[in-house]
Amino acid sequence: MAPRKNKINRNPAAEAVAKAIIENYKPETVEDMQLAIKDIFGPMFEAMLQGEMDNHLGYTSNDHGYKDTDNRRNGYTDKTLKSSYGDVPIRSPRDREGSFEPQVVPKRTTDVVSIEDKVLSMYARGMSQRDISSTIEDIYGFSLSAEQISNITDRVLDEVHEWLNRPLKPMYAFLFVDCLYVDIRREMETKNCAVYVILGYDLEGKKDILGLWIGEAEGKHYWMQIFDEIKNRGVEDVLFISMDGVSGLEEGAKSIFKDAVVQRCIVHLIRNSIKYVPTKDYKKFTAQLKKIYGAASLKAAEAEFERFKKEWEHYTGAVEVWIRNWKHVEQLFNYGSAVRKVMYTTNAVESVNSSFRKVTKKGSFSSDDSVFKALYLRIRELYKKWNDRPISNWAMVRNQLATDDKIQARILKYDK
Repeated sequence: MAPRKNKINRNPAAEAVAKAIIENYKPETVEDMQLAIKDIFGPMFEAMLQGEMDNHLGYTSNDHGYKDTDNRRNGYTDKTLKSSYGDVPIRSPRDREGSFEPQVVPKRTTDVVSIEDKVLSMYARGMSQRDISSTIEDIYGFSLSAEQISNITDRVLDEVHEWLNRPLKPMYAFLFVDCLYVDIRREMETKNCAVYVILGYDLEGKKDILGLWIGEAEGKHYWMQIFDEIKNRGVEDVLFISMDGVSGLEEGAKSIFKDAVVQRCIVHLIRNSIKYVPTKDYKKFTAQLKKIYGAASLKAAEAEFERFKKEWEHYTGAVEVWIRNWKHVEQLFNYGSAVRKVMYTTNAVESVNSSFRKVTKKGSFSSDDSVFKALYLRIRELYKKWNDRPISNWAMVRNQLATDDKIQARILKYDK
């Protein structure tokens, strides 16, 4: 015989209230029950307000004895609260001196559901102002205008600018740089602008987005300014910088962080090379490439590369991409497999940008600040997801980095 489930412990007061509601309202549906609950909200708030007024004055409303104060009740103020079940009209008591400050429903408060965090969360998930307003109305029974939503989200702007200019850690093991593009309305026209993003892994393997920058288009000169800025914000040393193939970007990065190893993204090289390959050969072509950058040693990679060049010499353009960039494959094998797995691609920051596109796809933005606001709210969601944990296999990465005496000396300078 199966054991009996434990009985749920009900609050006797809750059972009494539920019984009273059923006896007086006789609800037959969920909607009837919600209307009944809504109906008792008003008297409940008013009773709590009356209790606060009694405490404030020092006597109850039916006390006709001597009072220690000349302050008296002075009627009521009618107001409508926004609740989870819709609008609830209540009468809030007043006193003659105007010194009564209610706590349960503070003065000038009409929303008792504290929806601001919910609005910010929906905005961070890429919902448009119209969708947010509709959702709020469906759930809470009242609507928010586009202006109200904008005002709520604008309240994070000071936090955004503080975050954009915050001090950074003195050393990062890995930086991943990339761009995405958004439409911003400027000077009576809409421009497609580049948003520069840098994702970092610190010495504990924890992820952080170092900042966001907006420019007219992606270019090496602007990237140099960005690297210079993060240096001014406290970054003194970087071990590895992974990036795509923007012309001059490698030189720009090394001009600021001269000891950094700049790694060209292997995935970008694959994308560039298959432009010269017919679709029918994609699978075979990429499988042979994987044997090169996934080889166990440099010697094995070089042997696979020779076979690759002979096999695909009829696709000259595709092979030339790899000949020109062979040094970026070659340098991978200066490090252990765990380090190679981290540094060989910019997929980590591209994943971040993919998350950003959930909030940028809604259309053009009215200003740079509106872009920063939307992306920052999304970043807060990413931070919650990452939960300040190191990336997987980070202990092995650190062990392999420690085998290089020069790298280990640089790490020990900051890893205190």
